[in-house]
Amino acid sequence: MWRIGSLAAAKDVLLARRETIQAGFTAEYIPRTVFRNHPILISDGPQHDEQRRNVARFFAPTVVAARYSDLMTAVVNKIIAQTQRTGTITVDEVALYYTVEVTASIVGLTHAKVPALARRLEKFFRQPPLDRAKPRLGRPNRQWMAAAANGLGPIDGLLVFDVLPAVRSRTKNPREDVISHLIEQRYNLADILVECVTYGTAGMVTTREFITMACWHLLDDDALRQRYLAAAEDERLGMLAEIIRLEPPVGHLYRRVTQDFTATDRDTEYGLQTGDLVDLDIRQTNADPDAFPAAPLQLCPGRDRAKGVHDVGLSFGFGAHGCPGQPLALRETDALLHRLLALPVTRMSEPAISWDDLIEGYKLRGLTLHLRQGVPLP
Repeated sequence: MWRIGSLAAAKDVLLARRETIQAGFTAEYIPRTVFRNHPILISDGPQHDEQRRNVARFFAPTVVAARYSDLMTAVVNKIIAQTQRTGTITVDEVALYYTVEVTASIVGLTHAKVPALARRLEKFFRQPPLDRAKPRLGRPNRQWMAAAANGLGPIDGLLVFDVLPAVRSRTKNPREDVISHLIEQRYNLADILVECVTYGTAGMVTTREFITMACWHLLDDDALRQRYLAAAEDERLGMLAEIIRLEPPVGHLYRRVTQDFTATDRDTEYGLQTGDLVDLDIRQTNADPDAFPAAPLQLCPGRDRAKGVHDVGLSFGFGAHGCPGQPLALRETDALLHRLLALPVTRMSEPAISWDDLIEGYKLRGLTLHLRQGVPLP
């Protein structure tokens, strides 16, 4: 097992299309024979490229701005109105329902109530710990049984209450959403179900964590918060990009080597051999001084970076497995935080931090804002 923290070498690995396959998110333990079309999360090669091209239209920056801005605004308005009534707001709880409502509309999971769908997705991630460097992920049989028990219930619920009604409805009356597209491409029910779990992970769960983390950063730095509130949208999105560079919601990406090759950076060659597992440490690549030369561990919006390096580093992946939802995640975060951070906050309860082994990311719970009463909300 290799662990790589060089951004240049990590990009080499992610671009090695013929020499590696997806090994993150327990992809190697998902039975591929069940699916007629391999899920976008675990597919590789031409099939994956075609899947990416087909869904790209739902997440393009212009589409996100034109089609989903009103939806985001409407949901944020509901959140602000509720906050006005209660005088407090727990950011991670609100962020979950917000991201579920927005992403469910894009995917087509619109038949069940948002809180119920959110609970099903949360339960799915209550999984035993795992270690990808060990056989069978380091889990004894009892933990595999617990993983199945914790996962199958929410999956069954997602199928019965969310996916099946959506498929029946879209089969009769297609819409401009992902499920309608999958039906058009003749995906079977198992294919559609696992794609919905994938979008639930990427579009709802990880975005929830980032919204909470970004809010915490901005609340913790008054000058940064005031700059954010006064900035135009492009500058605000740049500030959020810098936060997600330092705080990637998915901290590690994994690839399995299928053919010997060499990844390189300025000083090192990594001789990767068939069968090796490669752990790309995204928190470390995003603080690589060769990519971000000046104080890479400091939050500095608009910073200089090396040629060809994205402002978010590798927080949304890179190459064929780069996340198509980047424009949505950043705009979705901005639409909520730009309103939320303008509220008259008198006190903040800091969150508890833990780690999710399945998505290799942080979990923040309990970031609560207490508001000054009697002040009109924006």
